[in-house]
Amino acid sequence: MPSIFTRIIAGELPARWVWKDDRAVAFLTVEPLAYGHALVVPRAEIESWLDLDAATAAHLHTVAQTVGKAILRAFKPRRVGYTLIGLEVPHTHIHLVPLNKGSDLVFANAMKSPDATKMDEAAEAIRRELRAVRA
Repeated sequence: MPSIFTRIIAGELPARWVWKDDRAVAFLTVEPLAYGHALVVPRAEIESWLDLDAATAAHLHTVAQTVGKAILRAFKPRRVGYTLIGLEVPHTHIHLVPLNKGSDLVFANAMKSPDATKMDEAAEAIRRELRAVRA
């Protein structure tokens, strides 16, 4: 059975996209720790990051770094957290979270019903910064 991320990548489920290329995508998570919390996901459904080939692992890191810089520019947090946990969805994914203090990275504090307008604005802010970097 395809993972929820595979279904999102296939267009079966909606997402607030911030990045797409031939090997990876990034979109906002539906239960963010903060507005701007994005996930970087390989297009290939690979359950564990330990099973990634070196080129895909490197590409995911590069995408995460690029998107992370856009998050930093868009939201001005003290740091952008990077974590790879892999318990909630059996498809490798990197969390990028705007952080101002360590407790901002506590997943028990995720927003269950984030404001849709703020989510759309967050996605657009990241895309705007990504366009600025690419221009």
